[in-house]
Amino acid sequence: MKDAVTIDKAGRIVLPKPLRDELRLRAGDRLDVQVEGEQVTLRPRRLSSPLRRKQGVWVFETGETMTAEEAAATLRRVREQRSRASVGERE
Repeated sequence: MKDAVTIDKAGRIVLPKPLRDELRLRAGDRLDVQVEGEQVTLRPRRLSSPLRRKQGVWVFETGETMTAEEAAATLRRVREQRSRASVGERE
């Protein structure tokens, strides 16, 4: 992807939404900046693990959101699997 961006008075640039989506960048993400001559390279700074602690709870971040329906269906499926496993049933 190639695009042009403008620097505002505070020295900020806005990365186009399609690029942010492609790289799974969100507000607050950090970028490494490298300068060689007149070339500026930005690279997402990724954690070594997508597992983060948020408000005392471990959260696995994939960069993709789930709808409430998807979350409910996933929770239901996991609970059913655990229930079957607790009585010795196999999937």
